[in-house]
Amino acid sequence: MEHRTQKCKPPLPDGRGSDQRRCKPPRADGCGSDQSRAGGRRHALEHAVRSRLRGFTFVELLVVITIIVILITMAIPIYNRSITRAKESVLKNNMFTLRTVIDNYTYDKQKAPQNLQDLVSEGYLREIPIDPMVGNNQSWRTIMEDASQSVNQSEPGIFDIKSGSDKISLDGTPYSDW
Repeated sequence: MEHRTQKCKPPLPDGRGSDQRRCKPPRADGCGSDQSRAGGRRHALEHAVRSRLRGFTFVELLVVITIIVILITMAIPIYNRSITRAKESVLKNNMFTLRTVIDNYTYDKQKAPQNLQDLVSEGYLREIPIDPMVGNNQSWRTIMEDASQSVNQSEPGIFDIKSGSDKISLDGTPYSDW
C-alpha cells in the first residue's frame, strides 16, 4: 500500500477555513489518513462494535417491556377463551357419547341403567368420561326416567345426563342445561 499525503489549502486571510478538509496529523493506527478505504471501514466497524457493547438505555428497555406487557394482556383473554372452547367441545362430545351409550344399553338390556357404573361393568364404556367443566367423573347429573314411561316399569333408570357444573358457557347458557 502506498502512503499518500494529504494536500491542504492554507486558511484564508480572514481566518475562515478552506472548502476542503483541514489537515490533521495522521494517526498511528492509520485511521484519519487516506491510506485506504478499508482503514475507514475498519474504524466505522470498531465504532459500531464499541457502541453495541454499551447496551440499551433505561428508556429503551422500558418501552420494550411495556410493549411486551401490552401484547401479553391482549393474548391472555384469547388464550383463556380458547381453553374454554376446547373444554366445551370435550363436554359436548362426552355427553353425546354417554347419551348414545345409555340408549344402546337400554335397547340391548330392555331396561335403562340404574347408574353410570352399570355402563362400565357391562362393557359399554371403559370408564366414565370426565366432566371437563368440573374436572371429575363423579359430578354428572343423571336424570331418571319417569316410571310410567320406562321400558321396565318396576326399575326406572337413567334417561338423560347433564353436566354437574354451575358455570355459564360462552354462548350464555348454563352447562347444566346442555
